[in-house]
Amino acid sequence: MAERFVMTQKNYEDLKKELDYLVKVKRPEIIERIAEARSHGDLSENAEYDAAREEQRSNEGKIAEIEFQIKNADVREEETDKTYVHLNSVVTVYDEDMEEEAVYTISSVTDVDVMHGKISIESPMGAALLKKRKGDKVNVSCPDGTSYTLKILKIN
Repeated sequence: MAERFVMTQKNYEDLKKELDYLVKVKRPEIIERIAEARSHGDLSENAEYDAAREEQRSNEGKIAEIEFQIKNADVREEETDKTYVHLNSVVTVYDEDMEEEAVYTISSVTDVDVMHGKISIESPMGAALLKKRKGDKVNVSCPDGTSYTLKILKIN
């Protein structure tokens, strides 16, 4: 069975929009740049051509990745219950080891943005927090074998 990507309808629609942009806008722009670079002659020493081809490879890889995620999407209804942690919950936790609070949004794997506190439901922390309630202490097991404890202070 293929890997499934849990996401909300909004995540699904955002992926479709991004795919549409990459295929209908970015792909033709790149093709145009490649054609322009080819017209300059010798391709063996043409940095503009090489850069455009590299961008094309990157874009085609991203298109394939998004197509795969859409094809294997497991679209879930958005929950509004704030009594437990679920997809799209905003969770305030207290890290007992670091003695600090942090806020995380539990997101689909297709919507992760660690720099902005959006963690995947499939990450060690996301999986540990899932279905827990305010006041619960959760043990997060890291891939390196270590672990740490978080206390759930608030769920939005």
